[in-house]
Amino acid sequence: MKRNKIAGIDVGTTKVCTIMADVDEGGHPRILGVGIAPSQGLQKGLVVNFNEAKDSIRESVKKAEQSAGYKLESAFVGVTGRHISSVNNRGVVAITRNDRMVRPDDLRRVLDVARTVKVDGDRELLHVIPRTYAVDGQEGVKNPVGMHGFRLDVETHIITGAVTSVQNLTKCIRGIGIDVEDLVLEPLASAEAVLTEEERLNGVMLADIGGGTTDIAVFKDNSIYHTSVLPVAGSQITRDISVGLGLSYEIAEEMKKKYGNVTPNQEGEAEEDRTVAEDGHAISYRDLSEIIRIRVEELLRLIVLELPRTDYAKLVPAGLVLTGGSSNLVGIAELAAEVTPLPVRIGVPLDIYGVSDVLLDPAYATSVGLLLWKRRNTGTQTWQPKSGFRRLMSQLFRIFH
Repeated sequence: MKRNKIAGIDVGTTKVCTIMADVDEGGHPRILGVGIAPSQGLQKGLVVNFNEAKDSIRESVKKAEQSAGYKLESAFVGVTGRHISSVNNRGVVAITRNDRMVRPDDLRRVLDVARTVKVDGDRELLHVIPRTYAVDGQEGVKNPVGMHGFRLDVETHIITGAVTSVQNLTKCIRGIGIDVEDLVLEPLASAEAVLTEEERLNGVMLADIGGGTTDIAVFKDNSIYHTSVLPVAGSQITRDISVGLGLSYEIAEEMKKKYGNVTPNQEGEAEEDRTVAEDGHAISYRDLSEIIRIRVEELLRLIVLELPRTDYAKLVPAGLVLTGGSSNLVGIAELAAEVTPLPVRIGVPLDIYGVSDVLLDPAYATSVGLLLWKRRNTGTQTWQPKSGFRRLMSQLFRIFH
């Protein structure tokens, strides 16, 4: 069976994860190499120090290459940040051939029309995702190719990002000799890894709570309905612990990971407070848990406010799926079920095999999803370098690297 090589690079606020894999003809990846490195030079999904960010990516890629046994040439790259925005837009074209049959060329034409939505000069198109088609007014068509009609409509979800933010990220990747095969909005990638077909069809909300941002995607009728990015996530929880308990940021992060619990009272109301310690620093377990609970409860309420409609039961009957590193906090699903009117579960990457043990964790949902993106989204128009010069420079980077 022929297998093609593929790779994904998730450049996060707290870590950079590179995954190298091969893919069979059915689009199923087999993990060959994983490289994880601490992230430097990034803040809330944005590059703030070019050299530090590039070094972090280089370290991650090097580890993945050593594990896989071959050199990485191109990769799908996750993108996030508060500069991301989205809008739904429609496109319409006429079917002018004598047989009035819709062909693949007509799908490309109607998507080109839909993507003509006004975009400011400082913004760049990342995705034009078809949500649903209509042929001569017949709504709800998923694939109109082969149907007959005079008019073809499409409703699309269009995602844009700031040009400078996109350029800084791609420059870091290309600076170490790797071509950017495609930029993928991170919650869309995470959804590929953790959501089921039934959830996408019925209606579901995904919240990827990372270190610097919380990435949100809402799916309905097996298509994307809404996306957004909140500039609040795990680092804000750690900072509150640091300030509130007088700890360094690093010790606060360790305390959060090791002892953090957003529902400590469920362990027994009569339980006496105890002291927890890390690297010579002792604090109250109750105080630690209370700080985490307050911040997480606030974040969960912000997540629900991102739903574009208030009739939650009808829009997302499958509920809320939490993923990302911060969803590993003990009790977060139970707290979410208390403060939101939705069923809640934790999303872990599904159906992966190979050298993948470390990836069976919500923290790697985006990394795994980047490998799966292309399989489902072959008809999606996505980001491309704006000029042949950029593509040439990318190839030169690879050669001289």
